[in-house]
Amino acid sequence: MISTATSAPVRLASGLSAARKAKNVFMGGLIVLATLLVVAPLILIFVYLIREGIGSVNLNFFTRVPAPEGEAGGGLLNAITGSLIMLGMASVFGVLVGMAGGIFLAEYPRHPLMPTIRLVSDVLAGIPAIVMGLVAYGLIVLNFGFSGFAGAVALGFLMIPIVVRTTEEVLKLVPQTVREAGLSLGLPQWLVTLRIVLPAAAGGIITGVMLALARVAGEAAPLLFTAFGNPNVNLDPSKPMSALPLEIFRGATSAYDENQRMAKAGALLLIVLIFVTSLLARRFSRIK
Repeated sequence: MISTATSAPVRLASGLSAARKAKNVFMGGLIVLATLLVVAPLILIFVYLIREGIGSVNLNFFTRVPAPEGEAGGGLLNAITGSLIMLGMASVFGVLVGMAGGIFLAEYPRHPLMPTIRLVSDVLAGIPAIVMGLVAYGLIVLNFGFSGFAGAVALGFLMIPIVVRTTEEVLKLVPQTVREAGLSLGLPQWLVTLRIVLPAAAGGIITGVMLALARVAGEAAPLLFTAFGNPNVNLDPSKPMSALPLEIFRGATSAYDENQRMAKAGALLLIVLIFVTSLLARRFSRIK
């Protein structure tokens, strides 16, 4: 009787264990499948661009301007230079305004303007990029003409909500005791934020800035209304300026195979730059 009574629970526990193992294997398989579904499109795009565009990536690609329509050769020096200049100017505008907004939301949560600032940030985050281009077009292009500066302003608008949200969340992770220690020494709140809180959150803020750069680096729609494009290398931001997304758009819509190959090479370079920026962002996110 004792043997029969004890063997039944053992068989029941064994059955439950087998069912749990089967369920665990099944759910693990679903997770792997979902991961493959997410990663597969990126891998396919990357493989396609390598196969179609790697042949155009050579020394001329980085040192020459585009060849005339339909002719072989040439490069994207004008687009690479223009992208770097506009992203640099956009960073000055977007990072300064975004950090200021994030600091305000994190350090002054009881301020009467806090709900308004948060609402503006959330609305900016949901506005399509092409609308930002139209805003910059109305503010700058209609008054001063197409320019790299107008393109930088449009990209800066896109960076602001990303930097605001990242800065706010990172500053909230800084322990309150750090702020209290600074205040106990008689320092004003603005100095505590500037000299103590911001350095403690520097790694996370840099990560947010790099993610914002990666986000806006591939935007073509706002640049169509602002920077307009330029077949030559232009270092003057007050004049029309080219960028990688613009050259990719121009080449991809061309009827000539050579222009399409150049566009694929530009897309490959852009993806590599975004990939490297994302890796750097992950690297800085581990800095304590």
